[in-house]
Order: sequence, then C-alpha cells, then structure tokens
Amino acid sequence: MSKIIAVHSYKGGTGKTSMAVNIAATLAKNGKKVCLFDLDFRAPSLFAILKAQNVETWFNDYLNNSCEIDKAIVDMSPRIPGSGKFYACLANPSTEAIRDMSSKDRKWEMRALGRILALRESLLRDQKFDYLVFDTSPGLQYSSINAIVAADFVVVATTGDRSDVDGTKRMLAELYNLFEKKTGLVLNKVLDPSLSSRKTEMQTKIKADYKVPMLGMVPCFCEVLRAEGNFIFAQDKPDHPFTKIVAEMVKKIETNDVN
Repeated sequence: MSKIIAVHSYKGGTGKTSMAVNIAATLAKNGKKVCLFDLDFRAPSLFAILKAQNVETWFNDYLNNSCEIDKAIVDMSPRIPGSGKFYACLANPSTEAIRDMSSKDRKWEMRALGRILALRESLLRDQKFDYLVFDTSPGLQYSSINAIVAADFVVVATTGDRSDVDGTKRMLAELYNLFEKKTGLVLNKVLDPSLSSRKTEMQTKIKADYKVPMLGMVPCFCEVLRAEGNFIFAQDKPDHPFTKIVAEMVKKIETNDVN
C-alpha cells in the first residue's frame, strides 16, 4: 500500500534528517519506488547529503506553482543498491531562496498544502511510487504542519535532552492528537550502555511517558555523529548496527506493526 511518511522533531539536533534519509534509502533497497523530499526550507541539507549536482528545478519551484512535480524530482537510484528506485525532491539551499521561503504568508502556505496533497495523486497513484518520505523542519513551522497533515504515518525523532523530552510530549499531545495521525517515536542518541539488556523495559516506560507507540531506540553511535552527513549508512555501511536498527523500523512501517 502506498504511503506518505513525514519525519519530524520538536527541535534540531535529533538526527531527524539522517533518519529520513536512511528510512528512504532502506525502502529503496527493499525494492520500493521512493521519493525523498526536503521540506526543511530554512536549513536545506539533502542537496549536500545526497551530493546532488546540476539541479535546476527545486521543490520550492513546485510549491510556488512554477513547474510540475516531474521537473523537480531527481533520479538518485544509482546511489542505492537493490532493485528499487530512489528519487529526491530538493529544497533550494541558496540564501535568496531561504529568505523567500521564510517570508511566505499563511495564504501561500494553504496553497502549498494543496500542492503537497496533490502529490498523492500525481506520484502515488499516477506514477506508482510506493513511498514519499518528507524530511521536515523541526518545530511548528507551517511547512512541517503541512507535511504532517498530508502524511499517513509520522516518525517523531527525539533525544533524552530534557527540553526535547518536554517539548516533544507537548507537541504530541497538542498537535498530533489534533490531526489524529498514526505516529511512531524514535528515541535517538541513547547514552545508556545497558540499552540492549533493558530495551523492553525502556520501551514500555517511554511508551507510557509519551503515550505513542515506540518505533525504535537508537544508541549514540560515534560513527554516525562523525559521518556528519557525508554518507548514507543504509547504502555505505550495510552491516552497521544503525543500518540494522533502521531496517527493523522500516519493516514495522511497511507491515503496519507499530504498537
């Protein structure tokens, strides 16, 4: 079943973008046709992470009604092993474009929501994409709310930082419940060295605290931090524990086994 996945967080620094990239890459490795979108218009990063070159048309252009979506998606399939197809729709990283997107008013955002919702018909139905993955801006920006509204499933990345914990709890209660979105929580950068032996106990406690299903728990891997977005673990490090954890989360998403 085709699905739109939004990856979101309360604040920056949670590993949200790394999670979005590796979820999309894992789905492609599993044989799916996937398009990864950069909706973090204030701090676009997918252009650099995916090492995209000679991009002439951006997701900004599609949302500004300057082009159709076909012109804005880039085929990145050669980067990902397997039989799937991996595309990206990138946000313009230029200072001028960032300023322009930051100045949009509510009327523009409402029209942009219509353009985002139209992707379900143009890509999922007509072009037979299996998944669209939205990497969103952290917090409660209009672009993030639009992505959440359009999504079938929301991956919420959080850490053990106290402000992140409190903010994520409020966001889940006040925003996600409002839109009644199916949600899975990823606790990232876990410092507890006894995680593996206490995983079930911690998952039960976290689920009770956040009142949403746990999608996964990711230890603080120094290799992931040092990578600094220079490579995609699902592609370049297939045997790394982080890659395997993401694969487990993707399996839950694909089978709707998130509880």
